[in-house]
Amino acid sequence: MYKQFSAKLLALRSNQVPATGIGFFRFFYGLVTLQEIIFLLYFNHLIFDPMPYIDVEFPMIPFFLCVWGVIASFVVVGYRYQFAITCNYIFWIIFVNFTPMQRDFDGGFDLFMIGAGFFLLFMPGNRAFSIDNLRNKLSTPFIHYSTYSKPTVSVLAYYLPVAICLGFLYFDSSIHKMFAEHWRNGLGTWLPATQPYYVSAIDMSDLLNNKLLQNILGYTILVFQFTFIFFFAQKRLRVFYLLIGLGLHLGITLSFNIYPFGLGMLIFYTLMVPFSWWEYMGRCISAKHPSLTVFYDQLCPLCNRTVMILNHFDIFNCIDFKSAQDHSAYYPALVNISKETLLTDLYALDSNNTIYAGVATYIQIFLKMRYLSPVGVFLSLPGVHQFALRKYRSIADNRNRIQCTSTCVTTKELTDNTLYHYFFEKTAVQKPKAFSRKLLKILLALLFLQLNSSIHYGLIYRLHADRPQSPISQISNAILMVSQTFLGITPHALYLHDHFAGYDHILALTYTDESGVERWLPFVNEQGRLLAPNWGRVHSMWANIAVTPTINNQRLYKFIMKVTAFWGQKIGLNLDQVVFNIKLKKIDAPTYWVHDQLHKNLTSPWITIGTAKWSNKQISIHLPNNINDL
Repeated sequence: MYKQFSAKLLALRSNQVPATGIGFFRFFYGLVTLQEIIFLLYFNHLIFDPMPYIDVEFPMIPFFLCVWGVIASFVVVGYRYQFAITCNYIFWIIFVNFTPMQRDFDGGFDLFMIGAGFFLLFMPGNRAFSIDNLRNKLSTPFIHYSTYSKPTVSVLAYYLPVAICLGFLYFDSSIHKMFAEHWRNGLGTWLPATQPYYVSAIDMSDLLNNKLLQNILGYTILVFQFTFIFFFAQKRLRVFYLLIGLGLHLGITLSFNIYPFGLGMLIFYTLMVPFSWWEYMGRCISAKHPSLTVFYDQLCPLCNRTVMILNHFDIFNCIDFKSAQDHSAYYPALVNISKETLLTDLYALDSNNTIYAGVATYIQIFLKMRYLSPVGVFLSLPGVHQFALRKYRSIADNRNRIQCTSTCVTTKELTDNTLYHYFFEKTAVQKPKAFSRKLLKILLALLFLQLNSSIHYGLIYRLHADRPQSPISQISNAILMVSQTFLGITPHALYLHDHFAGYDHILALTYTDESGVERWLPFVNEQGRLLAPNWGRVHSMWANIAVTPTINNQRLYKFIMKVTAFWGQKIGLNLDQVVFNIKLKKIDAPTYWVHDQLHKNLTSPWITIGTAKWSNKQISIHLPNNINDL
């Protein structure tokens, strides 16, 4: 059995496939990271200050977030990939483990992003749609771009991240779901979608009020998650699992206010798209015929590099570049232009046989590229156009032309310093059997770490939660702490019965201004929904930590203080001159289907149960001793 698995891994490693999906995966992972960094910058004082704007404990946090943002931008564009993805992985670990993000502002997807980042360390994310790919081409400027073959990668780069990051997660989650009554009743998607704190601004009532549809969705998700790891790689079932998974996480993104979690899961499905689909989509978006033909000096290093850069960003294949030295490339419209003249400028010819030269050529190139047309319009603006003409003339007239020799073609390419190249290409080719054995041992170790989490928390903890921990349980916890910190392996018991049981009241905050008018803080609205941008980890802080089935007053006081100080400053309130009102409304979270439960929860009345007042940077909060009894 061991030898069979080892041989299978070696066969899969040798199976080369297009790198398109890997490129998209890296691109979207970087975008999700970048949007979360922007979110952290916006809520910087709420999340990281012990007392927002009043007691600033981490003044350098914005600086490090900006540095992380630059690194995430490198990941998006694929620039210095191995360095960027390594730094990004370290930033995730540091911010999650050494700031209040994990304790009080768990985003629900932080550990998942750490796990994805870990796998990206060993994935060829620089092979497609990357600046690194362009840099490699620029190292051999006299080789025409059309001679480069499309980059390929091992199919393992697709299968392994999906199997471990999605397959293990789903299977672990399905174990926990079997202990939840509403999931066993087929209402796993329905119950959280009826709770005001969790829903987005999109009204899904028509879908929620269809019991049969909700049962079908609930049981489909259970079967999907139980079976995903066993069948997702099967060619005949791959599309089925792709469509179900896309629908599941797109639904989470649109219907709940935990959109980062939905987006984080969606990016993995770029790795499940059939390779033929990428090719088909590429043919669909590519121009049938080039709309502009550009002539350049093939013996000029600067011209060659310019052409490679322009071609790299011509994703719709709208531009055709031809050598000015090749007389066979001349069009009838160019017969009156000598070869020497063509070599002095960058000339272009469009489908109407209109000739362009110099800056006008660049303007047409950008306009024809479609998505870069704003750049072409910008270059046409008065003042900008004149400046561009002077700059272009200065560069064109002073460029050095050299005669291409055999050394031009054999220019040394950039060294591939990625871990993927080292392990999956260099080592695997030199010692294939040793490579497959080592990889299998690593995968077995990852399986052990996941089973440690699933069995410990999914079975033993739930069945024997009232028993004291044994030495084995303590060892298991220690192992889980390491695997959770560096690999993102954690229990996925999200929104189960132990979360909603007794969740029959929610809280909101209003304030009475100087004129005596009561207004809602831009946090929780009259319906009880958390308003944008208080979603993601801010939602988690309020809905999962501050307000729970059994409210802890000490924690509640802490977050009332943080929310009132943060939003009071944001909307320009003088904290010493307003009174904040703490309101409560009754809701219901049944484990059985109830018609129109969402609207019943949204329209239930509020009562004022307490107040909060700031004075000289101190807050006094007056609430009943036991809110749970109200």
